[in-house]
Amino acid sequence: MNARNGPHRRHLRHLVRAAAFAALLTGALSCGPPTDAGVLRMWTDDFSFRVTADVMPPRALERITYTVVVRDIKTDEPIANGEGRIFATNADRKTSHNGFTYGPEVGTYRATITFVTAGDWAMGIQFRRDSTKVLQRTHDWRQQVRNEAPPGT
Repeated sequence: MNARNGPHRRHLRHLVRAAAFAALLTGALSCGPPTDAGVLRMWTDDFSFRVTADVMPPRALERITYTVVVRDIKTDEPIANGEGRIFATNADRKTSHNGFTYGPEVGTYRATITFVTAGDWAMGIQFRRDSTKVLQRTHDWRQQVRNEAPPGT
């Protein structure tokens, strides 16, 4: 055997391959769903919103509670005691909406809505810091609503 293909060289190649495989495996195992899976993020001129629903995807005729965390876009401070609502409209012009209830966490608001039919719903949020300010509206998003649960389930 010559020096290029000696046993030490083969052993070194195996070690490099094993190390590369271990690094690749470690990277793959550390990957997973993002820590904020299921969180919808939106912005207006003055606010950032993090929206979650207690059931995803929602079913028709069930009360769904949306939790919305509102922060000032410039300072990243939570907005306390603001006013707003969440609303939804489907292709048949059926609508559902509800005003936010504040708390108990700082900057956190909740509203419960019921989708009367299954299908695709356009949803949005309107919010303001207080009653002296104008309502700011997020861009609409689409929410797929499943059929209602069978009776007895």
